[in-house]
Amino acid sequence: MKSFKDRIAEVSRGGWIRASVWSALYIAFVLWVAWGDWKSLGWLVLLPLIVDAFTTRYINYSWWRKYKDTKPAIYTLCSWIDAIVFALVAVYFINLYIFQNYQIPSSSLEKTLRVGDFLYVSKMAYGARVPQTPLSMPLVQHTMPAWLGGGKSYIEKPHWEYKRLAGWTSPKKGDIVVFNFPAGDTVCSNPQMQNPDYYTLRYYYGEHVIQSRKDVFGEIITRPVDRRENYVKRCVGEPGDSLQIVENVIYVNGEREPERDGLQLNYFVQTDGHVFGAKYLDKLGISEADRIIVDPQTWHFPLTKAMKEELEKNPHVLAVVLEPEDRGGAVYPLGHNDWTRDNYGPIYIPKKGDKVLITEENYWVYKRIADAYEFKPMTIGEEYEFAMDYYWMMGDNRHNSADSRYWGFVPEDHIVGRPVFIWLSIDKDKHSIRWNRIGDHKSQW
Repeated sequence: MKSFKDRIAEVSRGGWIRASVWSALYIAFVLWVAWGDWKSLGWLVLLPLIVDAFTTRYINYSWWRKYKDTKPAIYTLCSWIDAIVFALVAVYFINLYIFQNYQIPSSSLEKTLRVGDFLYVSKMAYGARVPQTPLSMPLVQHTMPAWLGGGKSYIEKPHWEYKRLAGWTSPKKGDIVVFNFPAGDTVCSNPQMQNPDYYTLRYYYGEHVIQSRKDVFGEIITRPVDRRENYVKRCVGEPGDSLQIVENVIYVNGEREPERDGLQLNYFVQTDGHVFGAKYLDKLGISEADRIIVDPQTWHFPLTKAMKEELEKNPHVLAVVLEPEDRGGAVYPLGHNDWTRDNYGPIYIPKKGDKVLITEENYWVYKRIADAYEFKPMTIGEEYEFAMDYYWMMGDNRHNSADSRYWGFVPEDHIVGRPVFIWLSIDKDKHSIRWNRIGDHKSQW
């Protein structure tokens, strides 16, 4: 067996360079993770293993290579295992700390982000979260694919406390944000009974019905924060803001928010019986899924201001009428207000360290924060101090968006990242690539 001195002497210049580069990257990563919590510096104990892998190689990670000629089957199997493990570990750390790909699944942000858009989502912008369930399958949010047997894609223990690494900003009004679904802590196992969320289903059907009708709703399961569904909405309220919606117009701290070009509302379009052609509706920008015929003389469309004005010029259109607000159903907090999706609030968005006197009027507004996010008691007549920052998220397609109006605040520990640009966009109606959308970035949204 070679001595340590002999091994050092045999290390090439390239080996020392590679060891230095990887050691520097690892030290920088550990310092980033440990910032503000220096006990995490203990991970530096693994540094000698990194140096050894590129220099002295006391640990023979490539022991299987000696079987290349004598036992090719073992060599091939170990080669595949080595490549797969390396790829999974690399993807795991990249997805956790640097970036993640995300596909727009619904129309809640039309016409800003469209169904079929694939986004590059930066984890570093707001600061990556240290995983709360670190033992999980890469690229799988919470459920294994059917071909792998289904079931949970993660192990709940060990469970780490919430910690966010240093980022260069925090969510601001106007940002489009990816976050874990706040009401996704409890879900029905039947995928077809997960929209609306469990709490809305419980409000309309009653808990007893959901618990007793497993043939309809399935089992009731719970998920940790980082294993809940990923949602994407626009931040319209920051911690410390007061927000109100009046006739579909958002007011923050008493000031009217400017309307975005892509903002959509639902309208009933009354005609003289004319049937709109597919080419006309394509040109107008109405997807096939949104072309709803109510009766021979009435259509139902989501429209931007520009689309509405264009329709009103059509000689076959008699009237374009805004969809009544009562079609939106009950809003947050369910059963404890007379607000609607179009006329909502005012509501105060808590900021970390804020102390708010809990009254009969605001008790239900903040009760879920105490019960589900901060796990602290809340009593009417006493001040409650908030332990986290909270945000208010809404979709630009206002009447087709399940957002904060229906399930409330988004806690800071649910924030995943910020979309940066579109790297692919597929038009599901035409089964083609939208080349003109590739490269669109956050400054355009």
